Amino acid sequence: MDKQWTSIFLEEIEGLKNTMDMFDKGELDRKAYKGISGGLGSYAQRDPAKHMLRLRLPGGRLTINRLEFLAKIIEKEKVNRIKLTTCETIQLHDLLVEQVPDIMKKAIDCDIYTKGGGGDNPRNVMASPLSGVQQGECFDVMPWAEAVTGYLLSICRDIHMPRKLKIAFCNGVDDCVHSAFRDMGFLANPDGTFSVRIAGGLGAAKPSMGLLVEEHAKPQDVLYYVRAMIEVFCAHGNYENRAKARTRFLQDTLGCDGLREAFLKEVDALKKIGGLELSMLEKTEVQKQSDGGTIEDCRVIPQKQPGLYAVKYHPIGGLLPIDKPRKLYELLKDMNEAEIRIAPDESLYIINLNSAETKKVLEATNDSARTEFEHSVACIGSATCQQGVRDSQGVLQVLVEAVREAGIEDGFLPKICISGCPSSCSAHQAGAIGFQGGVKRVDNTPCPAFRMTLGGSDHLGKAQFGEGSVTILEQDMPALFVELGKAAQDCGLCWEEWSKSHSKERDAIIAKYS
Repeated sequence: MDKQWTSIFLEEIEGLKNTMDMFDKGELDRKAYKGISGGLGSYAQRDPAKHMLRLRLPGGRLTINRLEFLAKIIEKEKVNRIKLTTCETIQLHDLLVEQVPDIMKKAIDCDIYTKGGGGDNPRNVMASPLSGVQQGECFDVMPWAEAVTGYLLSICRDIHMPRKLKIAFCNGVDDCVHSAFRDMGFLANPDGTFSVRIAGGLGAAKPSMGLLVEEHAKPQDVLYYVRAMIEVFCAHGNYENRAKARTRFLQDTLGCDGLREAFLKEVDALKKIGGLELSMLEKTEVQKQSDGGTIEDCRVIPQKQPGLYAVKYHPIGGLLPIDKPRKLYELLKDMNEAEIRIAPDESLYIINLNSAETKKVLEATNDSARTEFEHSVACIGSATCQQGVRDSQGVLQVLVEAVREAGIEDGFLPKICISGCPSSCSAHQAGAIGFQGGVKRVDNTPCPAFRMTLGGSDHLGKAQFGEGSVTILEQDMPALFVELGKAAQDCGLCWEEWSKSHSKERDAIIAKYS
């Protein structure tokens, strides 16, 4: 960002100090404080004396410089909890009032801006985590994710944006970034263009697939499409009802045809004005060469660059061990072109490794999840989040232990998504099995429970939301998963095959606990 923008940001951080002090003294309530602090990427936790800070990382890129910053700040500030998020960011938890502004300022030096990390602001722009190195990709979409980030930050102070404008760029291999149901989704095509979807989104009210508005958008025109989405919402969005101040409600307001027409008309009008072309994007080509070795492991992904590899590392629940950033930095700093990408399933990909380096990274990350089920996604949960209803992290840890103890092998249970409240921070609607935290009355007593959905998918071209309205008591969830996993394992069928071919047996098991 330019000097003027950064100067204003530093002034905003100084202003936040006073706001945080007022909140700490009880002179400002939670709602008012959230409205201010969220815009700078910080929220108070359930314990109001502790705070979260979200580090915005466009495309989930954790470069070596950023990794070094993370390692240093964890040590200096004695950070005791780190959370990887489904929007490819990093959250620092349990911070004190005086720590938050200081970290915000220090992060600027390595191009990390917390501005817009929360509140009614455009959120972290996502990109396929293996963009630039993934076999079969149409093209590297990372430069566009970074360019859009810069543009949004440059205008977010001046325009009343739709809430949480979420934008994702998919490289055309898989759609883990959920371009099919974001506020804006850009899907790379083999011919070098983008398919564009708009007005999608999750959440408690009206989860919606994005509306296809353009099949072959020119890459240099991406900012015209982004600005058009903003302008259409400014003209037609609901600013009176905050719960409906999201782009997905435009599908009802204007109808699908009306929305498509209004959007494309705005694109054309903006192009006539001009000035938003992206013609000089910096594209980084991997120069690194193979060391001649080969390696195979369930966590190793061969890159499109011959002889180079990526290693997947998934800490259970996306809770990154405190010492891991330092260990990874010391390991990677001398590995030419190595960097880390944060994935929407709360995993890390360490990319651009030769075979010898890959072996070292595998060893350094041997605490990774190993099974599909252990790759399950969970939000931070009610023990930390003031919006949370259920402790999704605690539940996931219990489920993983129960499945391990039962001896259920990899493949017989799917990756699940657990949201502690209706906000869909785990994207539970798109999970093969999804859970939304709530309550269930037993003998007229409210008990901790989760609403369960089945059959969601984020597969490219096959995205769909799960269905079902059964509610499972939290205490019954371990037994439910052990029984489901054993049933699939006894048949020798992977979860997807067993769930389809034995749907009656599956549903009968679920019914026992609902």
